[in-house]
Parts: sequence; structure tokens; C-alpha cells
Amino acid sequence: MKQNNVILFDVPAVRENLLPMSYTRPVADFLLGINTLRQKWECLLPGNYSYLTADYLTEKFPAVETDDNIYIASHVVATPALAESVAALAPGEVLTGETAGGEHMMIAMRGTASHFTELSAGTPEGVAFPDKVEVITRLYDIFLLNGRQIEDDFQILTHRREGQVIPRSNTVIGDPEQIFIESGAIVEGVVLNASHGPIYVGRHVEIMEGSCLRGPIALGEHSTVNMGTRIYPGTSLGPWCKVGGELNNVVMFGFSNKAHDGFLGNAVIGEWCNLGAGCVASNLKNDYTEIKLWNYPSHRFLRTGLQFCGLIMGDHSKAGINTMFNTATVVGVGVNIHGSGFPRNFIASFSEGGPAGFNDLPLEKFFDTATRMMSRRGRCLSDADHRIFLAIRNIADNYK
Repeated sequence: MKQNNVILFDVPAVRENLLPMSYTRPVADFLLGINTLRQKWECLLPGNYSYLTADYLTEKFPAVETDDNIYIASHVVATPALAESVAALAPGEVLTGETAGGEHMMIAMRGTASHFTELSAGTPEGVAFPDKVEVITRLYDIFLLNGRQIEDDFQILTHRREGQVIPRSNTVIGDPEQIFIESGAIVEGVVLNASHGPIYVGRHVEIMEGSCLRGPIALGEHSTVNMGTRIYPGTSLGPWCKVGGELNNVVMFGFSNKAHDGFLGNAVIGEWCNLGAGCVASNLKNDYTEIKLWNYPSHRFLRTGLQFCGLIMGDHSKAGINTMFNTATVVGVGVNIHGSGFPRNFIASFSEGGPAGFNDLPLEKFFDTATRMMSRRGRCLSDADHRIFLAIRNIADNYK
């Protein structure tokens, strides 16, 4: 049987709006719930997957095109109904829909590369999807949608499967069927409250004693939850994260650490980040007024309509001990923050400093730090990674 050739394409305006998280990855590789956006589609629409993304990322994330492709907008959140509609497309057909915000968009099309190029220049007519389409177009969509996405992914990933038996040393509140522990995970002496949503514990995760978790929560494989950690609903950890202290509605993409006491809430943290001991990030203004968040394409802070919004941090950024972040601080890629007091609410990529000011971080120093951190997880920067960061450095100069 012929396999679907699926290409997840980035819409340039959306991708720019999602900086700094989209600097280093296609939008389809964003974590949302238990899975990335790509993995959600893979679960519902099997096939060979690749990406159509920014030019400088294509060496690492190439598009594999044939004479019959299914193109899907990468910022669309997959659902069973959507996947069924996409799978039903005939060659040359387009699937369109409307977002919750009323935007008419092309969700997917089936055809050749030249046909896609021709159609993607506008908003073509096609087969209309009857329901509203969930999309990620703003950075805070990630944590706003995360809790419900954990619930949806949980149902798909655990259907007709049995996890580990919950050890008797744990305290379980709510339905034990809403707690799924994958093989190799260690969970002892923990309070697991699934009365408000499911708790998914990935392979080889360790949750140390004295920790309290209230679902919906998703812990990616090989992650560690240190002793006495408090994790509130809507929190997802990607693979190999290490956390401690207090987390509330936090999405960490992977390989990042917040291992010590300190609060982090309504936040999105990229890969290979580290928040030092005592690091705290506000998610609520003292006067309870609406939060504004830095927007890269606008070069300014835009209204969000939110009362709660915390730290947004791009890949390979670090914060020293006792760092304090103001509400809705946006930190770019490759930033090194240290010193007492509050740094400004937007910190450009490849910067080093603190409240007293920032200087450019030399790329040699950035690569040295990244190499040391990644080696602790048995990983290394490839030649393609080096070229990607060189490109990001040049692009980021336009957003300072």
C-alpha cells in the first residue's frame, strides 16, 4: 500500500510571529501536550513526514517531495476529524477552514510541488472543513492550549494499552485510570492527583519522593522531577528535562533544566536552557492589568488580552542563580543572564549581561557553552547546527 508523503509547511508570517521558538526548528516541532505538532499528525495520518520551512533550516529539516504530496500547514493542531478530511483529499484538492479567530486559511492540499507553490500565494477555495480549526499563531497559544492537548494526546497514546502498576508508596487522588506510567519510570512516594486531568509519565522518567503533581501533566522520557517539586496543571516536559521547585502551566521543549526552588508559570522554555537556583519569573503584574508581550515582526510590545503570562525563553539560553524575570519577559536564543535585579522584558539573541545592561555574546563563547552542556546528555552540535546558529545570529540583528 502506498504511503502518504506528508510535508508540514511553515507559513512565513506565522513562523515569524512565533520567534524566538521558531528560530531553531520548524513550527511542527513545537511541543504541545504530550506530543509535538508533527507527532500528533503522525499518530492520526501515517506516512513519510518532512518539513517545508525557512531556507537556513532546510539542511537539517529538508523537504522530501514526490509527484503526489499532502501539504499541511504546520501550525494546525491535528484532530481525528481533520486527519480524516486530509486523508480524503483527491489529487489537486485543497482543504480550507476557519480558525477560532475567524481567519480563513488553507489547511492542507494534495498535489505536486509546483501546484503547492502556485496555490500558497493566496487563500484558495476548496473543500471546507465544517468545524473551527485550532492553530498556534502566538507564543502564548502554546501554554493556553497545553492542558487540553495533554488530555487529547493521553486518550490517543494510552488507548488499549496498559502502563506500569502504580506503586503503593504513592498517594493517588482521583481515577487511577487517568495515570499512565511508561516502562522504566520510577515513581515512589509521590502525590498524584488526577481528579482534574490525566498524568502521563514517559519512559525512564524519575519522580522523586515528596513531589506533588496535579494533572493534566505530561513528563517526557528520561525527565527528572526532583524531591518536593510541585507541578500544577497544564505542564509538559519534553525529553531529558530536570525540574524542581514550583511549575504551573509550563511547556519545556526538551533537554532543559529548572532543577531548584523558584517559581515558573505560564511559560514556554526551549531546548538546552538552564534556570539557576532561586530563579523566579513573574506571571502576573502587581496591578493586575493586561499583559503586553514582545512581538518580533512588530518590533514592539503588543497587547495580549491576558492577565497571566510568564517567561518565554529561546534555545540555549541560561539564567544564573537568583535571577528575577519580570512578567512576560521574552529571551532570545543563546542568551546568558546574570546579576541581581530585573533584566529588561525583551533580551535579544546572543546577548550576555543583566539588569545593568547587555553586550553581544561572541559566537565562540556560545558554541563552547553549548558544547559543554550538550555533552552532558551525550549530544553534540553538528556542522549543520553551527551553520544554523550563524544564520540566526545574522537574522537576529534585525530584531534588536
